[in-house]
Amino acid sequence: MVASQAVTQLRKGALQHCVLALLEDEERYGYELVTALSEAGLVASEGTVYPLLRRLRQVELVTTAWRDSASGPPRRYYTLTDQGRRALADFRQAWADFTTTVDAILRRTENS
Repeated sequence: MVASQAVTQLRKGALQHCVLALLEDEERYGYELVTALSEAGLVASEGTVYPLLRRLRQVELVTTAWRDSASGPPRRYYTLTDQGRRALADFRQAWADFTTTVDAILRRTENS
């Protein structure tokens, strides 16, 4: 039980940057992001992703544009900003440092 709670907290903490990473090479619309994150096991519902996308837009890590869709109503597409790219690069470095440290501690205590 405690391990699953820890994993839930790790997901919450990393989700924003996973969204930024998914936008790194191409713009995507909201449901496309939800699908990718769901398939990866990071989210279970749209209710988690859309508020996050709104926050990312407000802090200018992403921009949006409406595009017509051949299969329904227009879609809002999200694109990474330069500030978003810097935030992603910073997180990648922090994540690498963090996981290296945690792995070292876990291996040490596992071998004790």
